[in-house]
Amino acid sequence: MKNLALIDKFIFILNSLFATLLLLSYLSYYISPNTISFFSLISLIIPVLLMINGVFALYWIIRLKKQFLLSVIVLAIGYQYISKFYSFKEKDVLLTDDVKLMSYNVRMFNLYKWINEKNVDEKIYDFINSKEPDILCIQEFHPSLKIGLKYPYEYIKISNDNNHFGHAIFSKFKILNSGSLNFSNSGNNAIFADIVRNKDTVRVYNIHLESLNLNPKDDYFTQENSEKFKTRVQKAFKIQANQTTLISEHIKKTNLRSIICGDFNTTAFSWVYHQLKDGKNDAFEVAGKGFGRSYDFKLPVRIDYILTDDKIEVNNFKTFDVKYSDHFPIMARLNF
Repeated sequence: MKNLALIDKFIFILNSLFATLLLLSYLSYYISPNTISFFSLISLIIPVLLMINGVFALYWIIRLKKQFLLSVIVLAIGYQYISKFYSFKEKDVLLTDDVKLMSYNVRMFNLYKWINEKNVDEKIYDFINSKEPDILCIQEFHPSLKIGLKYPYEYIKISNDNNHFGHAIFSKFKILNSGSLNFSNSGNNAIFADIVRNKDTVRVYNIHLESLNLNPKDDYFTQENSEKFKTRVQKAFKIQANQTTLISEHIKKTNLRSIICGDFNTTAFSWVYHQLKDGKNDAFEVAGKGFGRSYDFKLPVRIDYILTDDKIEVNNFKTFDVKYSDHFPIMARLNF
């Protein structure tokens, strides 16, 4: 610090603050929202903190100053987080006998005209049918708008009589067993189907965890909005934690290999994600490329996932940039 100019001293102080904040944020992976909710909040900005520390490191390297070590060391400690934020190389092994699994939050097929465009439901059908997924998991499914999907097997669970939407699993392969976890006091839910292909049976979970109700058009930087946002998100994260515990306990009761997919409504830096990923591979990390952005937000947010049993091989993963919902569809090609 002694040999730094005044402006560089100020920059290094800022660098130290952001490096400390990033280091603390790593704890969000291990601390339940029901224990300390602060870490769940900070998990939302880990991608921003990673980028800021990367900029600081680059600044000091350009200036040939040893202060670059601060951010480099903190980034190195959190290397696993970088791979969740951005995947550098796509795996592309396309076999004719692998299984294509798609997950898509369709936002009730634009039933309430959030998108000012005609025939959005038909465009969703056309897109899905063009990709020909063997197994299709839909969140925010509305039963009156399923006419464009033709599958021999399906399991649909509508949440209640008031909102008339829910979740659906469609399959080209026979469904032997299915059921619902029935989240309490929530319009969200998790369903499952035991799907048999040849002699293999796999349990597929289609989950939709409690929403944080983030609106891309809202300004969260005013004092009033930031306080409301903090209270709402902390409550939602605690509900997510309880839902996650319910799912994890349900998975432990089966001896089948399992796949968890759907809209988690949380980032890959959270305790919720960490719990659900236990013993599984993230298809995006294994075979995806880029940011894997799955939600139409200002930042490259990834909140939709396909997590596979570690005995299931992931051949390919893609996020499709089609704006027929506030989510983007994701699809993995799996070998089992």
